[in-house]
Amino acid sequence: MIIDRVQVEGINSFSNLELLKEVYGLIWILPILTLLLGITIEVLVIVWLEREISASIQQRIGPEYAGPLGLLQAIADGTKLLFKEDILPSRGDIPLFSIGPSIAVISILLSFLVIPLGYRFVLADLSIGVFLWIAISSIAPIGLLMAGYSSNNKYSFSGGLRAAAQSISYEIPLTFCVLAISLLSNSSSTVDIVEAQSKYGFFGWNLWRQPIGFLVFLISSLAECERLPFDLPEAEEELVAGYQTEYSGIKYGLFYLVSYLNLLVSSLFVTVLYLGGWNLSIPYISFFGFFQMNKMVGILEMTMGILITLTKAYLFLFISITIRWTLPRMRMDQLLNLGWKFLLPISLGNLLLTTSSQLVSL
Repeated sequence: MIIDRVQVEGINSFSNLELLKEVYGLIWILPILTLLLGITIEVLVIVWLEREISASIQQRIGPEYAGPLGLLQAIADGTKLLFKEDILPSRGDIPLFSIGPSIAVISILLSFLVIPLGYRFVLADLSIGVFLWIAISSIAPIGLLMAGYSSNNKYSFSGGLRAAAQSISYEIPLTFCVLAISLLSNSSSTVDIVEAQSKYGFFGWNLWRQPIGFLVFLISSLAECERLPFDLPEAEEELVAGYQTEYSGIKYGLFYLVSYLNLLVSSLFVTVLYLGGWNLSIPYISFFGFFQMNKMVGILEMTMGILITLTKAYLFLFISITIRWTLPRMRMDQLLNLGWKFLLPISLGNLLLTTSSQLVSL
């Protein structure tokens, strides 16, 4: 059979087009894979830091045998959980039991879409970025409630109910604080909020313009992360391990991952909303502005922005780890009273004051 030259060229062009589509598909997924790798490394670093800081506070020796300075201890623990037997409760709801951890992890991972780590270094710069984060993060307690209900265990179910009640109680003050920041910045985009703080350097941070909102956001974030003194859903002395009592193996590891991912997300949002994000906080001065802009300088500036963002986030992480070993656990009624009777009126008053000041300044 004789094939015409035009047909050969058509076949070659079609194969080249398919190859280009595959290449473009790989390029599109590359930032997501890079972000997932970075998140994994960050979680391992946070676990190691928490163990070292906790050991220092309690005047004992932390992890030291698994790798230099115990750096590989978190990897060893994760590997152990990965290969442990996955035990299912005989009288539990197995589909819900299996789906619960996945819902919790996916909802937290989706929050990273709108977090800017550097200048324009964000997966999705949406006009409703901060409120998308609040909407997505409210899905995680549904996974915890499913896990507690499906375990057919009174301790697990109590932990799931506590997680849902705690999330509802502290999400409303958190939302009011975010709404006040959006009013000050005239935008709900995370990138716009950071750029609005960059005009006046260090004194342009929302920390100084919204000190009451910052404190309420800080407390509400700790409660949303279920960190001490707000770890009522998994209180070991009362509920064995709360909603994760019946879990083992990789599913238990996913819950372990959720707690640290939630802490990392909260730290990054504190940085973005109140601490100026990736900016060095020196007004009217750009360190790289003295050099002729090229690709290398742009990459270096982006890298510096990421390092500055992570440094500020680790400050919040240090505060939360220190608080864990400083304050005792609250009772459930005290936790709900703090959210509904104290933080909610304060955050609402702060929002009304912010709205009034913005109206007066028009």
